[in-house]
This record gives sequence, C-alpha cells and structure tokens, in this order.
Amino acid sequence: MNEKSHLNHLLLLIIATICLSTSGPLGKFIDMPTPVIIWWRSIIATILLFLFCIYKGINLKIKTKKDRLTFFIAGLLMGGHWIFYFYALKLSNVAIGMISLFTFPVIIALLEPLFSKVKLDPIHIVLGIMVLLGIYILAPDFNLESNQLQGVLFGILSALCYALRILMLKDHITNYSGIMLMFYQVLILTVVLAPILFFMDTSNIKTQYPYVLLLAIVTTTIGHTMFVNSLQYFKASTASIIGSTQPIFGIIIAFFFLNELPSPNTFIGGSLILATVIIESVRSNKS
Repeated sequence: MNEKSHLNHLLLLIIATICLSTSGPLGKFIDMPTPVIIWWRSIIATILLFLFCIYKGINLKIKTKKDRLTFFIAGLLMGGHWIFYFYALKLSNVAIGMISLFTFPVIIALLEPLFSKVKLDPIHIVLGIMVLLGIYILAPDFNLESNQLQGVLFGILSALCYALRILMLKDHITNYSGIMLMFYQVLILTVVLAPILFFMDTSNIKTQYPYVLLLAIVTTTIGHTMFVNSLQYFKASTASIIGSTQPIFGIIIAFFFLNELPSPNTFIGGSLILATVIIESVRSNKS
C-alpha cells in the first residue's frame, strides 16, 4: 500500500470513527423513549443496508441453522448494547455513557478464554483493575439512586452485550461479509422491537425524525460500514486504537451542540479507561 492510499484509508477510518462517535450526542439529544429510538434506527438501517447489499451484490444466504441461531442471538445482544447505552447517555451524560461503553475491549480480553482456547493473560487482570479504578473515579458516589452511577452501570451492561456479540461473531467474519452480518442484526432487532410501537409513545417522531435519520444513516449505516471496511486495510488492533478516540470526539460534539462539559473526575477516570484500551490494542498488535 503506497503512502497516498495509506493516508486515504487512514482518513476514511478517522471519518468512520467520527461518524460512530455521533451516537452519544444523538442518543442523549433525541427526545423519544429509548426502545422507540432503537426501533427507528434499526428499520432505517435495515432498508439502507439491504439496498446496499443488493447494489454491491453481497450474498445474503445464511449457510447453516447454527449460524442462524448465532445471528439471532447477536442481533439481541446488539439490541441490548444499543438500548443500555442510550439509557446510560440519558441518565448521565455523553462523556460518562461513552467512556463506560469503552470498557468493552478489556471485557473481551477477560471473557475470550471462555469462548476459545486462548489462555487468560495475567496482564488482562491488571488492565481489568485499571478499568475498575477508572469506573470508580467516574462514579465515586456509590449510591444506586445517583444518576451518574446508574449511567455508568448501564454503560458497562452495554459494553458486556457488545463484547459478547463480538466474541460470538468473531469466527463468522471470515465466512460472511461484515455488512451482511450488520444487515441481519438490524433486521432481527426491527422485528423483535416492533411490538413496543403498540404501547410506547411514538408521536415525537414528527419532530425528531431528522435526528433519527442522522443516527440511522451517519452513525449506523455509514459509520459501521466504513469501519468494517477499514479492517481490510488495517489490523483490527490499529482500527480499535483509532476507534477508541470515539469518546473524545463524542465529548467535543456534545460540548458544542449540547453544552456539556465533563467534570475533572470524568477526565481522570476516562483517561484511565482509554489508556487500558490503547495498551490492550498495542499488545494485541504485537502478539
């Protein structure tokens, strides 16, 4: 890969990261019940990804029954990841919601031995303790009625769903297109969440649809597709180091558009958590 094309791919990866980082400010800003936002996000993304798969001639055939079950569970986990994440954003703020979610690389490292023959590396326990310390600094007031602590807990639940989903789909990325996997997950989510439309208030879509469209198009369809695409040109660890700047971009966007300024605790706790993400990414690059 020559210098110019490398820079182009790097620029596209950074743009993908910025697109993905809009999820925090948009999730906080959109004024609708969380499951309703996620349903709209899913159905719009389903339509767009389906059209993209047809346009690109991507094969949508699922090879085995076992794969169907895996995709279904992955779709539910993605739903859990999105819903818990949006609750985290609404309960606390963009900085806390996004930083709590970024505990997922360390959760993956700690859970991976349960999914494959990888042995638990003692360094992952150290990184896990660093993350716990970061979380403690993020929410020093351990009172379950505190919105900040609830936000952190929902963010970690979201990270757990995300980590389990990645571990489940890890072996399938070689057999199937990443865009096809994303299409099935949003399709499953659209079907599973459809009943909520009957008993949750969806009337706000009249005023909120421009922001829901932004979430479905910029964050979900463009962001995820470009990020998956970048894995052809970069190691997963390189992509994840650049991807770990999402909370930073999210905090900058939230500052300009939502007037949110993180507290010193958020900066300290967040720096610790993001440092573990970078250490783990650099280490996995070398191994």
